This record gives sequence, C-alpha cells and structure tokens, in this order.
Amino acid sequence: MSTAIPDSHRDLLEAATAVLGTIGPDGRPQLSAVWFLAEGDTVRISLHTSRQKVRNLRANPAVTLFIHDPAAPTRYLEIRGDAAIVEDADYAFATRVGEKYHANLRDFDGPTGGRVIVTIDPTRVNAIDLLAGA
Repeated sequence: MSTAIPDSHRDLLEAATAVLGTIGPDGRPQLSAVWFLAEGDTVRISLHTSRQKVRNLRANPAVTLFIHDPAAPTRYLEIRGDAAIVEDADYAFATRVGEKYHANLRDFDGPTGGRVIVTIDPTRVNAIDLLAGA
C-alpha cells in the first residue's frame, strides 16, 4: 500500500478542482468539489467552518480526495486518508488558495464563522490509468 503520489500522476495535483469525499451524519458519503493546494505529497484544503463537510470531518476524519484527468477519462488519482483540521484565523492559507484560483475566499464566506485548513494524511494513494494498465 503506497502513500506517495507517483510521478506518473503528480501533474494532477495542479488540477483546477478535486472531489472531497467525507462521511455524513447518516453514514453516507458526501461529495463536494473543492479547491486545493499540494506541496509534495501533502494536500491541503481551505474550508469554511459553516460547511457540512467540516462538521463531517470533525465527527469522522476519514476522507478521500479524487482528482480526475479531464483530458484522459481513464486516468485519475485517489488519495485516501485521515483529515487533520487546524484553524486559519488570519486567513493566511485561504489567501494562498485564493492566489492559485484568482479569488478572494472571503467573498464566499458569510458574516459568521471562519476558515480551517484541512490536511490529508494519506493512508493509501491509488494512481490509476486504465489505458496504461495501472
């Protein structure tokens, strides 16, 4: 079981969005498109504290991040792991995410709550390319 992202799929860490899978209060998966930043094998996401996915992760840190290659439908990266959540009170990380996406994340936030940084600690990485036989 590998927890490193192979070079063959590292380019997907520059994708525009990923799909974050969490476990909802009813035990069913909840999927959300998210913006993210990757540094090496570490993937971090900025989330507003009012969102259901944050409540899900606080109750159950099990998470999957799925990044699909739009140019090659049979190629994708799945990162399974556990989420660590820390406050982003000064929006420093949210600002970095905003720079990647040319947006101010405060514009998406309401008047209450704040932001957290979700870091995925991988327990398994699946790098799939069906046409390559992987």
